[in-house]
Amino acid sequence: MAQLFFKYGAMNSGKTIEILKVAHNYEEQDKPVVIMTSGLDTRDGVGNVSSRIGLKREALPIFEGTDVFELVNGLKDRPYCVLVDESQFLSKHHVIEFARVVDELNIPVMAFGLKNDFRNELFEGSKYLLLYADKIEELKTICWFCHKKAIMNLHYIDGQPVYEGDQVQIGGNEAYYPVCRHHYFHPMERKES
Repeated sequence: MAQLFFKYGAMNSGKTIEILKVAHNYEEQDKPVVIMTSGLDTRDGVGNVSSRIGLKREALPIFEGTDVFELVNGLKDRPYCVLVDESQFLSKHHVIEFARVVDELNIPVMAFGLKNDFRNELFEGSKYLLLYADKIEELKTICWFCHKKAIMNLHYIDGQPVYEGDQVQIGGNEAYYPVCRHHYFHPMERKES
């Protein structure tokens, strides 16, 4: 029975590498997958999924007007699984459409993304995935400044923490640190040795 999965984690928790690993495992068994990603993420060009360790794959971009149910349903080759990167940028209607892919087409959907933004607010896509997903899993990583688990994303500009601004600010290691709660509020404290 197909299910809707939401796998979330802070920055640098390995979400994209996990997508690429899952895709590889399916494809090694001659089971095609569809990889999708938000059209908002242009760091490596629209429609590309790239991990920090250098692996990269083409993906179908999702825009506000994209009907992901119709897109998947209209594919010539039926996928064994749909993998979604940057799922925090999905809209509510996308999440419901992915739920229909699971329920009506019996195709599992694995969505990977951030849960909360740098202001520590839920993203729309994450909010509705938390509500609609059959299974929810946290991908863990450690705080940039200590050994604790990172549960938040610290945005910084010119070495200074930023806590306000537009929710969507695309960036990677040059703009964000995965941090524990303590270092989210006290990022200037010395790193543990």
